[in-house]
Amino acid sequence: MATNLTGTVALVTGASSGIGAATARQLAEQKASVVLVARRKDRLDDLAAEIEKAGGTALVLEADITDRAQAEAAVQQAVEHFGRLDILVNNAGLMLLGPVVGADVEEWERMIAINLQGLLYTTRAALPHLLKAAENGPRRVADIVNISSIAGRVAWSGYGVYNLTKFGVNGFTESLRQEVTQRHVRVGVLEPGGVDTELGSHNRPEIQGAMINPFYETTEVLSPDDIADGVAYMVTRPRHASVGELWIMPTDQA
Repeated sequence: MATNLTGTVALVTGASSGIGAATARQLAEQKASVVLVARRKDRLDDLAAEIEKAGGTALVLEADITDRAQAEAAVQQAVEHFGRLDILVNNAGLMLLGPVVGADVEEWERMIAINLQGLLYTTRAALPHLLKAAENGPRRVADIVNISSIAGRVAWSGYGVYNLTKFGVNGFTESLRQEVTQRHVRVGVLEPGGVDTELGSHNRPEIQGAMINPFYETTEVLSPDDIADGVAYMVTRPRHASVGELWIMPTDQA
C-alpha cells in the first residue's frame, strides 16, 4: 500500500526542466513540500508558482551544485526553511556525446562535474538530515533517488564519458544503499531510456544530427512524467519496502 508524503520535504536538483520539474510536481501532488534547485531561477520561479497555485508548497534555491559550497548551502537552506529533509532526488545531469578520439576535454569535465561531483556533494550534505528524518516522524524512513540512465547499464561507442559517469552513479548508489538502507534511508537508482527532455540539445550540431535526432525520429520516447511516476513510486512505498533499482524504457527501445 502506498503512503502519501504529507509532512515531508523533498529536494530535487535539476528542477528547472524535464524530469526534475515533472518530479517536483509529482511529489508536491503527493503532499511533500518541494525544494527546487537549479541554476535557471526564472524557470524555478515559474514552477514554484504553478505548484503553489495547485495548493502545494515550494522553495526556490538558485544554485550550481558543481560548486561544493553552493550544493551544501542549498541543502542547509532547505533544512533551515522547512526544519527537515526527507527525500533527495539527484536528477541534475548532462549528456555530451561523441568519440573519445579527438574529444573536447572540457565537455568531459562538465559531465563529470555535474553527473558525479554534484551528486556527491548534495548527497554528502543531505545524509545527516536524511538519517535524522528516518529516526522520527512522519514516516520514520527517508529516501535518496539517483537518476542514472540505461547508459549506466550498457556502453555504446560515442557514449564513453557519459557511460563512465552513469556507471559511476550506479556503483555509488549500490554502495551507499548497502551502507545506510538498514538505517531506513532507502537508496535507489532509476535508469531511464530515451526521454523527451532537453538532454540531447546541449550537444554539438554534428552530434545531434548523427546520434540523437535519428533516435528520436524513430522511437516513441518516454515523457518526463513517466520518470516522475517512477520516482514517486519509489519514495511512497511503505517503510518496510525498498526499491533499489528501477529501469524504465520506451517500448520501442526495450
